Amino acid sequence: MRRRHLLGSLLLAPVLTACFASSGGDSSDKGGNGSRLRVALAFPPAENLSPYGADATLLSRLGVTEGLTALDANGAAAPALAESWRRENDRTWLFTLREATFQDGSEVTPAAVAAALTHATEARPAPAALSGVTLTVKAQSTAVRITTTNPDPVLPLRLSSPSLAVLSPKAYKDGADPVGTATGPFELTKVNGSTSAALDRFDDYWGGRAQAAGIDARFIADGTARANAVRTGQVDIAEAIPVAQAATLDQATLEGTATTRTTSLQLNTRSGPFKDPKLRAAAREAVDSSAVVRGVFEGYADPGAGIYGPAVTWAEGKRVPPTGRAGAAKPNGTAVTLATYDNRPELPEVAQILQQQLQKAGFKVTLEVREYSRLESDALDGKFDAFVGARNSLVDTGDPVGVLASDYTCDGGYNLARLCDRKADRAVAEADAVADTGERQDAAMRAEAVILGADAVVPLAHQRIIVGVAAGVRGVLLDPYERTLVGPGTRR
Repeated sequence: MRRRHLLGSLLLAPVLTACFASSGGDSSDKGGNGSRLRVALAFPPAENLSPYGADATLLSRLGVTEGLTALDANGAAAPALAESWRRENDRTWLFTLREATFQDGSEVTPAAVAAALTHATEARPAPAALSGVTLTVKAQSTAVRITTTNPDPVLPLRLSSPSLAVLSPKAYKDGADPVGTATGPFELTKVNGSTSAALDRFDDYWGGRAQAAGIDARFIADGTARANAVRTGQVDIAEAIPVAQAATLDQATLEGTATTRTTSLQLNTRSGPFKDPKLRAAAREAVDSSAVVRGVFEGYADPGAGIYGPAVTWAEGKRVPPTGRAGAAKPNGTAVTLATYDNRPELPEVAQILQQQLQKAGFKVTLEVREYSRLESDALDGKFDAFVGARNSLVDTGDPVGVLASDYTCDGGYNLARLCDRKADRAVAEADAVADTGERQDAAMRAEAVILGADAVVPLAHQRIIVGVAAGVRGVLLDPYERTLVGPGTRR
């Protein structure tokens, strides 16, 4: 849900100067072997690096945090802090822990894991991975036993969410502080607000000593600045290179992969003009997503087919036509506010195209563009009529039902469309009750059809990620779920 092609060359030099001034950490080899990595991330922390919200993926991408499980290349649950697990009955699972150490030197014990996950269940708002889920965690010898109120056939997938990272007891004195309390290969040692962070190698990492001595991370919302930083050798890795900047970089410095990220138009179904389903239908009919793919993504995206795109390889063969759509009304000059963020520089361009298309259909459109951390709370509070965002449909849990529950149900924690529809809630609940993988996918597609039928969301494009990687850098971690970037094998 998560960026600035719009600032232009006049602002580029001062942006770079500010982003790469020394602030925490240095580029020397403090660990004895390996150089420090210089990494540019697109999103500044929006919630003080709390693991319970959007900042959770910042921590996982930098190799700071881990949960009981991870996702493998096929999207299945894989061991992380839990080396194995088994389902004891419909509502209870037993996760056996591996021997591991927290970055503050304490041991990863069943009691510590149980306490960490309990803190996550008590967080408000609830982490997206726990949307609609109630669970209790008990320490058991070398394991933790997790019991859910209702059967949860995908609990191992759910626990792979970056928002369910396990931190040491020291982290929870006031909120959840990941500085020096996580278990990953890199220890967060200093955070300089929304500007930068320093990380050192954690030598006692259970998965083996990282090859880089540490990371100097910079949060750079301006996409042109990120691309220029790679071009001029100021960073080793820069995520989310803008499509418009890709052609200006040496092809040898670009790495890309299909993702499960979809750029969509979310329509506020609870207040404002788009509370009227007929006006939502008019907006959907006005949108030509092919113009977005051609004009903005320049071959680095596929046309919007649904909430799930081509990187979700099973989706296309199971797709169900949307049902229950209202007939379109004439906008007749209806005024709407369309918002987006500029951390992903393609999005303001997408919003400009949509503004033109909606105005041609008869809407009067005011466009509002901000940096993501200054926009999210207003968007969730329904202060805009429409919102253009890029959302990885499997990032929260790896489960196709997860994004539907968090984004399109009455109690969803990331419900930008503010949809509260009994049919949608019922379809999502039915899908969430299915254990068999193939049948669960079928049920998810039926729920997708109900949500699309409500015109709460208009899928625009399924994106491919572009990462700038300097010559000589090896081991950058790319995956469709965008949870990883730097790991133990990343080096220069």
